[in-house]
Amino acid sequence: MEKIILETKVPSGPVSEKWKKYCETSKPINPANKRKYHVIVVGTGLAGASAAASLGELGYNVSSFCFQDSPRRAHSIAAQGGINAAKNYKNDGDNVWRLFCDTIKGGDFRAREANVYRLAELSVRIIDHCVAQGVPFAREYGGLLDNRSFGGSLVSRTFYARGQTGQQLLLGAYSSLNRQINKGTVKNYSRMEFQDLIVIDGVVKGVIMRDLVSGEFAVFTGDAVVLATGGYSAAFYLSTNAVGCNVSATYRAYKKGALFANPCFTQIHPTCIPQSGHHQSKLTLMSESLRNDGRVWVPKEKDMRSPNEIPETERDYYLERKYPSYGNLAPRDIASRAAKQVCDDNRGVGPGGKGVYLDFENAINRLGKDVISARYGNLFEMYEKITGENPYETPMRIYPAMHYSMGGLWVNYELMSNLPGLFVIGEANFSDHGANRLGASALMQTLADGYFILPNTISSYLNTVKPGDLQDTDSCIFPMVEEVRTPVRRLMSCRGNTSPNVLHSQLGRILWEYCGMSRNEAGLLKALTEIKQLKEDFWKLVRVPHYNNTSFNQVLEKAIRVVDFMDFSELLCLDALERKESCGGHFREEYQTEDGEAKRNDEDFCHVAAWKYNAEDKPTRIQEELVFEHVPLTTRSYK
Repeated sequence: MEKIILETKVPSGPVSEKWKKYCETSKPINPANKRKYHVIVVGTGLAGASAAASLGELGYNVSSFCFQDSPRRAHSIAAQGGINAAKNYKNDGDNVWRLFCDTIKGGDFRAREANVYRLAELSVRIIDHCVAQGVPFAREYGGLLDNRSFGGSLVSRTFYARGQTGQQLLLGAYSSLNRQINKGTVKNYSRMEFQDLIVIDGVVKGVIMRDLVSGEFAVFTGDAVVLATGGYSAAFYLSTNAVGCNVSATYRAYKKGALFANPCFTQIHPTCIPQSGHHQSKLTLMSESLRNDGRVWVPKEKDMRSPNEIPETERDYYLERKYPSYGNLAPRDIASRAAKQVCDDNRGVGPGGKGVYLDFENAINRLGKDVISARYGNLFEMYEKITGENPYETPMRIYPAMHYSMGGLWVNYELMSNLPGLFVIGEANFSDHGANRLGASALMQTLADGYFILPNTISSYLNTVKPGDLQDTDSCIFPMVEEVRTPVRRLMSCRGNTSPNVLHSQLGRILWEYCGMSRNEAGLLKALTEIKQLKEDFWKLVRVPHYNNTSFNQVLEKAIRVVDFMDFSELLCLDALERKESCGGHFREEYQTEDGEAKRNDEDFCHVAAWKYNAEDKPTRIQEELVFEHVPLTTRSYK
């Protein structure tokens, strides 16, 4: 069996000096020579747009791809609450080291220290960069940028633009991207979806894309490929992700040899609007920032009265009771499990008892309605539009939902996968969050990767590559294109009577029930069996309308993604089965403390689990051992 050694390429020396040392010793590329290189960036969310803009600004020739009709439609616009940075504007003791420690602890000691420290270090530069772009962050009366708190932190370090932070940051990145498109350094391709990597002699040399309008396949070759295609939580069907979000790009890269790390590390967000019926195809996020001023509670006993009729003495503010130090700002994994527990105890509220209250009465009385409106007005409007209830007058009802994926393709310190020439950034990689992501850290990672890290590290690889070295490759690429066409042709011939959306919902039910907020061995084994059966049934049941091979066909588009979701779901459940511990968002019922908290197994599982695809057999599990030299391994506590 081939032995794979994971070279992390983490520089030696103190953690606070590693990034500086890397930048000082890396070999740059002559500006005139940069114009000879072609870099392909797939995805135009915050990670992809910032990377393409930055690489174009440096002088590289960049091809940028998105499956939406415009880069502005990327799912990054849905991020609401804010972006972390250790600027200490509140003078409450924040600093880079504290952000580093909070992130390591928040991820339950399952992230690489060097990557996390670099993220904290770069956070301060991100804010300055975005302000220069014109991002309208909230400001205090004196003009200084305002901050608020997020879960897992005792300081205020989250910069925000009401409840639209992701949208405003994406507009900043999009404006930078447009500038490079107008200059000619970036060429943007919309309505094009990734189909496969072109790998020649073990090196990534391009991508195969599918035009979603015409249905035609196209080949694009380059000197390096950057995947910025987001996470995979939409595999669960009902999630806070946009309906179009998918796992196809990263999963197909995995099938071409890229390692997939920690796929079982998926995040449940505690503050989402509960499901209202089977008609829903997604769930709506209510920003974690609401827990700054909102108090979470349920009745002490099952109570069918209106929340405003339940007196204080009969309310259980369970987060404040269980975690007095952090209270309503407990990290997402802990807050989500606590909500599930009170609902399982038959104290949940709303239809089916699947909800808890998020109450702003105290905050409105203390600060005034105008202040709360200024902070969260658009979120309150969204909630009222969806539920018909006014959160200024009655508490919101919330319940946990699938949100973010901490797992992703394995990358080294340079953000390159084990496949030479393939870089992976943003939520598509595994690198910075461990087993749980702290709120407001996703935007921080995507922009750090795209604006500051990748533009520095990609030159180390390109210095080893002769630009445009793709002679006589047509004979290699043609079979790859035919390989991609085969499953599409098979789907076009399916004549069942079930839409791919229905089959996706069945997959989501299996994943949520057996590999969702809590997991156990029996359930995971059952999930693997049911997913295998669903995969077999899919090809018998699915129906894809057959217009012709080159027509716009959104059902075909959905079916292609569902096939990848089903294949990937087996890997997700297998990873959860093999990780015999509880950590962060991965909660195995067999491994918990007496008071129901996650119980890590540092002796056997203090590592990254990176999976190698095997077409004929079970995938191979490869370990990257994690060493904690600066933040001691301790039992995580927010009490």
